[in-house]
Amino acid sequence: MTDATPEFRDPDDLRRRAGVRGDPDRDQHFLVDDRVLDRLPSYLPDDADRSHLLEIGGGTGALTDRLLAAGDRVTVVERDRDLAAFLREEFSDAVDAGRLDVVTGDALDVDLPEFTASVSNLPYGVSSGIAFRLLPLGRPLVLMFQAEFADRMVADPDTSEYGRLSVSAQHYADVEIVERIPPEAFDPQPRVDSAVVRCVPREPDYEVDDEAFFFRFVKALFTQRRKTVRNAIRNTAHISGLADADAVVAAIDEDILAKRPGELPPASFAALAQVARGASEIGPGQ
Repeated sequence: MTDATPEFRDPDDLRRRAGVRGDPDRDQHFLVDDRVLDRLPSYLPDDADRSHLLEIGGGTGALTDRLLAAGDRVTVVERDRDLAAFLREEFSDAVDAGRLDVVTGDALDVDLPEFTASVSNLPYGVSSGIAFRLLPLGRPLVLMFQAEFADRMVADPDTSEYGRLSVSAQHYADVEIVERIPPEAFDPQPRVDSAVVRCVPREPDYEVDDEAFFFRFVKALFTQRRKTVRNAIRNTAHISGLADADAVVAAIDEDILAKRPGELPPASFAALAQVARGASEIGPGQ
C-alpha cells in the first residue's frame, strides 16, 4: 500500500468491459456510486488487520479495486464463471503479483481462506446464509444488506424488528448500521433500500455451553413471539428438542415466564437455554 491517493476504475466502464448489464432475477445489482464504493473499506475498525481482505460477490470489480488499495491481499469469491474470468483478466497484474485470488464458486459452499476481515456487497437472496457463515469466524465485517435485513440484525429488544436474527447476530459481534444506501446507487436499481452493517467480533458476556441448542431454542421461541415465554416453551418443544417442557417451565422464574420472547435480550435467552438444558433431556429438534 502507498500513501498516494489511488485512481480507481470507473464502475460503468468495468461493466461495459465485462459485457454485463445486471439481472434482478439473478440477484445482480451492481454498485456504481463511486462515493459509496470509496467509503466501504473505511468502515472497517481502525485496528482491523487488513493483510488479507475477503470480498463475497466481486461482480465486475468496482469494490475489488478499492480493496486492493486498502489491503495487502484480497480474495474474491464470485459464483458467476464469466465474471470470475473477467476479474482475473481485469486485475491480472494483482493476480500475477500474488495480491489477488479469485475463487469461482458459491460462497455458501466453497472453502474460505484464512482472511483477516471482509468487506462485501452481498447478494440479497443469500445474505443470511453468508452472514452466518462469516460471523462465527470472529473477523471484522463490513457487509451490505437489504435495509430491512440490516434493521433486524441491529434491533433492540422490545421493538418490532427484534427477533431471531437480532439475537443470533448480536451473539457474535457488536453490530451497527453505518450507512443507508438508496436504490439509485445501483444499476439496475433494486426495489428496496440497502444498508451497510459493521460487525466487530467479541465474546458474548454470558455463557453458552451448547451453541447449537441455544440457536435452536431461540428459533423455537420466536416462532411464538406473541405468546408468553411459558407458552412458547411448551408449544415449541418439538422444535427445540426438549423432552420435558413442563420441567423447564417449572425451573424458570415467573417474571421471565410472563414476558414475551421479543422482550428478552440475548443474555436472557442464553440463561433460559442453560436452565432448559439442565431441566430436560435434549433431543435433536428439527
